[in-house]
Amino acid sequence: MRCVKALQLTLAVVKPDAVAHPLVLEALHQKILKNFIIVRKKDLMWRTEDSERFYAEHAGRFFYQRLVEFMASGPMRAYILAREDAITHWRGMMGPTKVFRARYTSPDTLRGQYGLTDTRNTTHGSDSVDSAKREISFFFPEFNADEWMSREEPRLRLRQIHTLQRDT
Repeated sequence: MRCVKALQLTLAVVKPDAVAHPLVLEALHQKILKNFIIVRKKDLMWRTEDSERFYAEHAGRFFYQRLVEFMASGPMRAYILAREDAITHWRGMMGPTKVFRARYTSPDTLRGQYGLTDTRNTTHGSDSVDSAKREISFFFPEFNADEWMSREEPRLRLRQIHTLQRDT
């Protein structure tokens, strides 16, 4: 029997370029369903101020204004996802930030398949546990990650153990 590690949370965002195309949005959603437990999901629209606050660490960089305007240009979908090594797995599914690189080095990734440009690259994902906590609270201020980890995570992990035991 395989030991199941604690589930990890991460933030996943489907950006406006992908949400604008219902078939792309549905394809992304199906891939998420196959690989993660969806803890929370919300469709939302940012104001420019929201985008500026979220990307404040990039202020002054050459791409900042373009990114801020793009993220406030249309609806997006945010998820809290859970699984073992969720951050690493989601980032691997997304692929490289630069779409040109993704198309040639990782064509089966989400950005390799659906990305348009380095800004319009379909998805965002947290890059660390600290970023995930901060970004989840930005998108889901009502969500308490510590409470979820103590109450819900053990039940979901137990369900995974039972599933693994039945499969063997």
